[in-house]
Amino acid sequence: MPSAAISRYFDETENRRIREDLVFAVDNVAAPRVAIDCGCGAGADIHYLAANGFTVHGFDVEEESIQRCKRRFRGIENVKLSRSSFTQYKFPKASLVIADASFFFCPKKEFPDVWTKVYECLHRGGVFSGSFLGPEDTMAGSEYNREDFWPDVAIYTEEEVQKLFVKYEVLRFNEHRLSGTAPGGEPHDWHIYSVVAKKI
Repeated sequence: MPSAAISRYFDETENRRIREDLVFAVDNVAAPRVAIDCGCGAGADIHYLAANGFTVHGFDVEEESIQRCKRRFRGIENVKLSRSSFTQYKFPKASLVIADASFFFCPKKEFPDVWTKVYECLHRGGVFSGSFLGPEDTMAGSEYNREDFWPDVAIYTEEEVQKLFVKYEVLRFNEHRLSGTAPGGEPHDWHIYSVVAKKI
């Protein structure tokens, strides 16, 4: 994604509202309160988790993300930051893994290995909270400019998403369809599956 577009996206999401799924997930997490934020962006979720007593391991492939978060969380010892891709990241043991919109950009050919790492890093009873891009989202369409934004966009059907959670107890599953304006100002039709699930 071009640097100007990345900066604009981070500017507009740095202090965004925390999603209800994350609040719900946190309410279902037992000790130890250790979280991994996959694709941490400008750090909105890190801020919420750290304020709620979690040690938070955040990673993102974008250098600007990590530099912003380092400035934002300077001196906060329970925030650990790494620049890494999904495939390169070494997942520590955790009680919560979140992937809010970040798995949209994990190539599907690489995702099975990443998903195995997510499962293995979670303590028994640990919680996953994240979202998956549906086939009717603007980013799934032929007119979406992958050269100007992200070249790899991972699209999932509802059946594909459900199959990912055979080793979990699904606590919440929702399909979201909404039309509006993306952070960059462009019109957008969202089609997203969000899941909160507990490892069994």
